[in-house]
Amino acid sequence: MGVTPSAQFSITLRIELETGRAGLAAEVATAISDQGASISSMEVVEADHLRVVREIVVDATSVENEDEVVAAVRAVDGVTVTSAEDRTFRLHNGGKIEMVPRAALKTREDLSVAYMPGVASVARRIADDPEAAFDYTLKRNMVAVITNGTAVLGLGDIGAAAGMPVMEGKSLLFKEFADVDSYAICVDTHDAKELIAVCEAIAPAFGGINLEDIAAPVCFEVEDTLKERLDIPVFHDDQHGTAVVLLAALINACKITGQDMKDLKVVVNGIGASGVACSKILMNAGVTNIIGCDTRVVNDKASTENMNFMKDWYAENTNPEGIQGDLTEAIKGANMFVGLSGPGTFSVDQLKSMAKNPLVFAMANPTPEIMPEIAAPYVRVMATGRSDYPNQINNVLAFPGIFRGALDVRARQISEGMKVAAAQAIADVITDDELHEDYIIPSVFNPEVAPAVAAATRQVAIDEGLARITPED
Repeated sequence: MGVTPSAQFSITLRIELETGRAGLAAEVATAISDQGASISSMEVVEADHLRVVREIVVDATSVENEDEVVAAVRAVDGVTVTSAEDRTFRLHNGGKIEMVPRAALKTREDLSVAYMPGVASVARRIADDPEAAFDYTLKRNMVAVITNGTAVLGLGDIGAAAGMPVMEGKSLLFKEFADVDSYAICVDTHDAKELIAVCEAIAPAFGGINLEDIAAPVCFEVEDTLKERLDIPVFHDDQHGTAVVLLAALINACKITGQDMKDLKVVVNGIGASGVACSKILMNAGVTNIIGCDTRVVNDKASTENMNFMKDWYAENTNPEGIQGDLTEAIKGANMFVGLSGPGTFSVDQLKSMAKNPLVFAMANPTPEIMPEIAAPYVRVMATGRSDYPNQINNVLAFPGIFRGALDVRARQISEGMKVAAAQAIADVITDDELHEDYIIPSVFNPEVAPAVAAATRQVAIDEGLARITPED
């Protein structure tokens, strides 16, 4: 079964068609369709007695499929492809964010207040009282988005510079969805201690730190150490953002199936940073039977290969039935599959061995562990990490609102209670009347999400004594 075309593989073709030849546009459309791609738009942008120029926006199924589409159109007699531009690359040209001043500089007086000599008095105030930085600098609404580029999307260790487009994207999402300012910082090191030192050194300028795309087990050491040493929120989004949205989706999925979380058998495939965090938040929500797999059941207490301190913890705290073997053994009779691994790692035969009304959250990006089209006949509720399928488990539902709430009360950290509250807030956006197998999680563009998450996390921060100020302040 073919893969659904997606806007992430969108190309814009500009073609010239010879006049006087009927049906050429239809031939082009057929050539594109034959490659499994779809046309979003086809417009005439120029015409004369010799040619018609059309611009076509095509959604393909992969980067390779983009090339196949271009080749197929070029093969149509009477058609010339004058340009083929990848929409994604065009959007990223020059970067996606910029600095915009909040203070106007029109006169000498403006300059004397914004910079020297006026700024000196503000600097002295902060020197006397470091907390005043929240009042008189961008710190109150500024988050550092930090990576070392060792676990970028599904690409792995591609380096700090290559991680920059993703960090810019994170900053774009922060601003768009929660009006949180942020800046992308890429640190060229694989060493946990060096990364920790950089974060500590720059922390005074920021109200929070969002760690991103840092491979396990370094990410655990970095986050845990920074949470101990800093008095601002430190949040590894690959772990906790994914976990929060996963829990929100499960809350609503259980409403559909009528199951209680404490009765679920959950198999987590991929015990890296997000796999561990997802397992922890499910435990906090009441799930007691979790089995983790990499190539084998890693939480088998006899496991010795590819272990680290976090997997050692995992082995001691999951798999209550002591199941051994691989995913095929672990998934038998399971109620839920959580995929945080790679494409095509979950088969139809394995899915068919699950319990009645199975929940499949296949979140590998860009290609899930099993495609929804393939899983559809055998699954009750399906979710992925992709925007072109229903029920997208997307971190953007969580992290903007969580940081918005934390910054509003100048929280010292983001607690487990704040994360669970955020998940419940996301789930509650969908009313019982709206709830459906294809709608267990709200759209990332739902304007109710970020404010609801911010309000929930803000209140828990106050209740737990983590807030420096309250809304009344």
